[in-house]
Amino acid sequence: MQYADNTALAAGVIFPRWDSDEIERILLRDIGEIVPYESGNFYKRELPCILALLEDIEEELEAIVIDGFVSLGSIEKAGLGMHLYNAIDKSVPILGVAKKSFVDTPKECEIYRGCSAKPLFVTSAGINLEEAKSLITSMHGKHRIPTILKKADQLCRGINA
Repeated sequence: MQYADNTALAAGVIFPRWDSDEIERILLRDIGEIVPYESGNFYKRELPCILALLEDIEEELEAIVIDGFVSLGSIEKAGLGMHLYNAIDKSVPILGVAKKSFVDTPKECEIYRGCSAKPLFVTSAGINLEEAKSLITSMHGKHRIPTILKKADQLCRGINA
């Protein structure tokens, strides 16, 4: 998601396999009138944008990968991904991939990709954490951030790399 004033650009990609660098379809959605950021309730701003983007998907999804946490800390407070999982009636597993640790993020959420000494933090709903970590680890790319996730991030920032 990229924000400007009270609007956002949501981006997503549909890809054929976890280890693929190919994109089947790019999804872009301009979202108007988003709610202001509210500390501790990040999901209130992001969730409507993701749900709007999901309206454009006709394909049956194996899983949804989000940039963020499904659950927060060792107490597993509901994060953006858990709110999404509940909003879609738990119909598709959610894998959260975060670049920065949240307070008290369990060590078992960490994965290392490529030669990076910095971990990614994986949380999940509707899928076992070990399987979620394995899927994210298997994603294409030699670097810390998988190729497909980097592309989605670039798209929402208006970069067509």
